[in-house]
Amino acid sequence: MPDYKYQGTSRSGSSVSGVMTAANKTELAGILKRQQITATKMTEKGKEFNIPTFGGGVSSKELAIFTRQFSVMIDAGLPLVQCLEILASQQENKIFQKVLTGTRAQVEGGATLSTAMRSSPKVFDSLYVNMVEAGETGGILDTILQRLSAYIEKNVKLQRAVKSALVYPVGVVTVAGGVITLLLWKVVPIFATLFAGLGVDLPLPTRIVIAMSHFIGSIFGFMVLVAIVGGIFGLKIWYGTPQGRMVLDTILLKLPVLGILMRKIAVARFTRTLGTLIASGVPILEGLDITARTAGNAVVERALLKVRKSLEEGKSLTEPLKESEVFPGMVTQMIAVGEQTGAMDAMLQKIADFYEEEVDSAVKDLLTALEPIMIVFLGLVVGGVVVSMYLPLFSLIGKLSNSH
Repeated sequence: MPDYKYQGTSRSGSSVSGVMTAANKTELAGILKRQQITATKMTEKGKEFNIPTFGGGVSSKELAIFTRQFSVMIDAGLPLVQCLEILASQQENKIFQKVLTGTRAQVEGGATLSTAMRSSPKVFDSLYVNMVEAGETGGILDTILQRLSAYIEKNVKLQRAVKSALVYPVGVVTVAGGVITLLLWKVVPIFATLFAGLGVDLPLPTRIVIAMSHFIGSIFGFMVLVAIVGGIFGLKIWYGTPQGRMVLDTILLKLPVLGILMRKIAVARFTRTLGTLIASGVPILEGLDITARTAGNAVVERALLKVRKSLEEGKSLTEPLKESEVFPGMVTQMIAVGEQTGAMDAMLQKIADFYEEEVDSAVKDLLTALEPIMIVFLGLVVGGVVVSMYLPLFSLIGKLSNSH
């Protein structure tokens, strides 16, 4: 049997890695699960440097459509293998088609659906697999798949809201930066040569713009550009480390306007995920573990792992939530009511609905406020450069008029 290198997270949330012998990745995933380790990467030893496949992956939208169709087929009474075979044959995404064909082969070979899906962690994450496993155990796979498709669709909507809030200002600033750089690099030097030939006294704004043009055209300007690009890549690499992710996510949550929006998104995602897991029969401790890993923010993840640890010690869910100071008071109060009434899943779904509406409203307000600000900013900067180039010409025309 081959040896596999694996990486994953333990029940406490810490990273673990090692080498283990198993017949295949499915068997390895089962062994690790019994040891309360959630595998994030499994590679056969000696094949670590396989050429990666580009172009694709499986989008959340494709996964949501597949899950919705799968639930309808299961509800109609079609056998599991036949469902997977039909869905694989209809799938346009070749990567997803290959994954579904492999999953069908494993199920046909006697594996459970959740075990077969666990061997494709890049497509079916721990949340998906655990919910499918709960559906298989409880005999309500069609209901679980319906909940999963609804959850994925809402998650896609939430991600779209985040992109809407970030893409517009970043896009405008990038375009403004590109236009200004082009003006300073190519257009301003032509004017500078003209002014030098005419011997015109240059006003202060024009001298500043020409100095900036010289700087951008020199080796120092190129070095600054390289430094900016290097800084962005360095920041991205640092964000990949636990410490960097924690620092940047903390700063993000404390930003004046964007921080409030990100906090609302984190609350909506946490409550939707945990509510869906609990409603599907996944134990709350395992649900908190999955929710922490899919939180999308290191600060929220740390808070949820503390909540899980406190729950293991016999405390209530609301106490550690209050202590974390990450979640608003209304959220902890509603969760406390849900805990006391035994309707935790329904209460979490209501909180998620409320905060998703809040996110939609906040994004619309943010974009409405940013649009005129960005237009004014772009007009002032680009207009300022253009006007500063024409100021000496106005002065020259005035002198010529006086002389005549």
